[in-house]
Amino acid sequence: MNGSSPPSAPVVAAPMLGWRRLLVASCACALVGLIISVEFPTTSSANVIAREIPVGLATLVAFGIFERWPRRLPGWLARWALQVAGVAFVIPFTVLAVYAAITQGDATPWWQNPSRVSGYFTITMTALLVAPWIAVAALFRQRDTAARRQALAFQLERSELERQALDARLRLLQAQVEPHFLFNTLANVRELVDSGSPQASRVLDSLIAYLRAAVPRLHEARTTIDQELQLVRAYLELMHMRMPDRLQYGFEVEAAALPLACPPTTLLTLVENAVRHGIDPSEEGGRIDVRVELRDGRCRAQVRDTGVGLRTQGQGLGTGLAALLERLKLAFGEDARLDLRPLAPRGMCAELDFPARAPA
Repeated sequence: MNGSSPPSAPVVAAPMLGWRRLLVASCACALVGLIISVEFPTTSSANVIAREIPVGLATLVAFGIFERWPRRLPGWLARWALQVAGVAFVIPFTVLAVYAAITQGDATPWWQNPSRVSGYFTITMTALLVAPWIAVAALFRQRDTAARRQALAFQLERSELERQALDARLRLLQAQVEPHFLFNTLANVRELVDSGSPQASRVLDSLIAYLRAAVPRLHEARTTIDQELQLVRAYLELMHMRMPDRLQYGFEVEAAALPLACPPTTLLTLVENAVRHGIDPSEEGGRIDVRVELRDGRCRAQVRDTGVGLRTQGQGLGTGLAALLERLKLAFGEDARLDLRPLAPRGMCAELDFPARAPA
C-alpha cells in the first residue's frame, strides 16, 4: 500500500488483549452502537451495542495477530498496512457470524429479510469506516511511545558512556598522581640516606608502613575526609621524623565533615606541596595547619603553611595541583574550586571548596 506510514521506530508488541485495548474497543463499540441505533427502530440500543461488541473483539484479535505474525514480512509490505488490512478483512465475516447467530430459529433466512440485510450493511459499513482509523491511531500512539522509550534508552546509554569516560579519565589522573606522590616521598628518604642521618632506618620503616596503607587508596574512585586525614597525619608524622626541628603541624576539623566524600589524595596533595615547596626550601622551616569545615552544604578545606610559599606565578599549577583540580572537576563538575593565595608575612594558603556529599 502507498501512503505515509507511522514513524519507523522499533515497537515492542503490546499484549494482544491488554486492558487498555479492551477498554478502547469496548468504548468505541458502545459509542458506535449508540449512534447507529437510530437506524434500528425495532431494536433497542443495548441490542445494537451487543452486536457491535463481537465486531470490536474480532478486530482487536486481528490487530494483535498480525502485530506478531508472520515474524518476517517481504520488503514491500509494511506491518502496519497488514494490521489495518487484517482489521478491515475480518469485519464483514464477523458481522455475518453475528447475524447468523441472532437469527437462528427465524422462519425466514436473514438475507431474505430486508430489515436484516439493511442492519447487516449498516453495521458492516460503519465498522469499516471506524475500525481502521482506530487501528491507525493506535499504531501512531504505539510508535510514539516506542520512540520515546528509545530516546530514553539512548539518553541513559549516553549518560552511562559519559560516566564511564569520566571514570576512565579519573583513573588516568590517579595513575599520574600515584608515581608523582611516591617519587616525592622516596626523594625525602633519599636525602636522609645521603646525609647519613641515624633517623633514616626509622623513617624508612615508617614509610613502608605508611605506603602499605596509602597505595591501595590511591586506586579508589572516592574516599572520605576522615580517611584522607588519616593519610595526611601519617605523612606529616613521617616528614616530622625527617626534620623534627623544622616542621610543626596542627589540625582543626569539624566532626560533621569527616564522612564527606572527596577524590583520593585531595588533602594529601595540598599538604605534600606545602612540605615540598613551602617548608623544605625554608632554612627556618615552618608550620602547616589543616582546617576542614562544613558551611551551607559545602566542604571547605584549607592547608596553610608558613614556609617560603608556593611560587606559581607565570608557571601555572604544578603536576600534583593541576591533576587535583581536574579530578575535582570530574568529581563535582564546575562546582569545585581550588584557590591559592599568599600569606603575610610569608607562606601560602591553599583552599578547596566543593559540594558536601556522602560517599556513593
